[in-house]
Order: sequence, then structure tokens, then C-alpha cells
Amino acid sequence: MKLAALFSGGKDSTYSIYKARQDDHQIKCLVTLFPKSPDSQLLHFPNVELTKFQSETMKIPQITTELNSNEAAEEMNVLKALLEKAKQDFQIDGIVHGGISSEFQKKYFENVCKEIGLKIVSPLWKTNPKEYMNEIISSGFQFILTSVSSDGLDETWLGKIISRSDISKLSKLSDKFGFNLNFEGGEAETFVVDCPLYSYPLKIIKSKITWDGYRGVLQIDNIDLGIKKEVIK
Repeated sequence: MKLAALFSGGKDSTYSIYKARQDDHQIKCLVTLFPKSPDSQLLHFPNVELTKFQSETMKIPQITTELNSNEAAEEMNVLKALLEKAKQDFQIDGIVHGGISSEFQKKYFENVCKEIGLKIVSPLWKTNPKEYMNEIISSGFQFILTSVSSDGLDETWLGKIISRSDISKLSKLSDKFGFNLNFEGGEAETFVVDCPLYSYPLKIIKSKITWDGYRGVLQIDNIDLGIKKEVIK
């Protein structure tokens, strides 16, 4: 099928594109909503403006819009309008989304797709967290944590490219502190710096960490795009 990808720049939305392509789907465009604040229940917030560089290196066009509300109903209304545009401009048959276990999120997306006659593909749905995290690493994905907001996760994790040994450490922390190993509950947000979908990696050369003792965010200010450098506005 021809699909639009609901894209946040994180590991799940990027890996779902990778899996959908393996299943012979065509990804015609990326659809990205910029939430009003981190309080969104449905959307990824930290560094979402950087998705334009991921779109560029994946060579997949992107359509975006900014939101003025964190209300789930308003977010879905805006998403519906973007998907209608994708359907018209790219003749898509459905969407791919990187949901793993959130019934709340999946229900919203399914309802929107039903209203406008699109199918939904969820290649990561109900995957085993530890197997999934190790599979990402085995598939050549490099990602960092751009926010943490759970007991057991401190500022030392921010900006670190996650390795297989880190997955083992995170698994033990997950067992001890009770957070989702795949971060589906928002315990952390991620950003993919390189993967088999990229024509060149994204190298972070300037960033800053904000830490309040419990929650931390990595704000990326400057990024190296292979040949040229871009300052994030």
C-alpha cells in the first residue's frame, strides 16, 4: 500500500517506516504535528522541529502543522486535515504508526482513519519490549534519549547513543523502577541520528541539558548534516 507515516523523529515512528518498507509498503510522505507543549497525551514534543532534517536524509517529503491546543480532540482534528491533504497530494491508502501498546492512542488514530477512508498499519504493535529494543540495535539504528521523566532515569542518559549493553542496563532499571522499557508511557523520548533509511547520519555538535532533579530535556541547537552544518532556529 501507499502510506503516510505519522512521524515524530523518535525510534518507534522511524522503525515503523523501516518495518513497513520490509513488508513492501511505499512510504509516500511523513506527517508531523508540532504539539503546543510537552503536555500532549498523543504527540512527541522534544526537538520535533528536527524532523525536517530526518525527512531530508530519508528523502521522504514531509507535511507539518503547528498546534495551538493540547486537547486530544483538537489534535485529532488537525491530524485529520493533514491526512486528508496527504490523501489528496500523495494518493495514500493508509498510514503507518509506531504505537506499541497504547490502546488510547491507537483508538484515536483508528477513528481518524476510518472517517477519511484510510487503513492503519501498526508493525510494532504488542512487540516484546526487550526483544524490540534489541532488534532496533541489531537493525543498525542509532538513537539518543532527548528527554527522561521517570525514577531510575537521570540526566546521564540524555544525548547518549543507546547501545546493546545500555539496553541491558535499562532493562534492569525498568524491572526495579517499573517504567516501560520501550518508553511507550512517555518515560523517555528519543531521536534517531542514523539508520538504514538515512542517506547520511545526523551528528549533533551543540546541545544543552535542562534538569530539574526529576525530569530532563536535551535541546539540540546545532547539527551536522553530512556535508553542511545547520543551526537550529
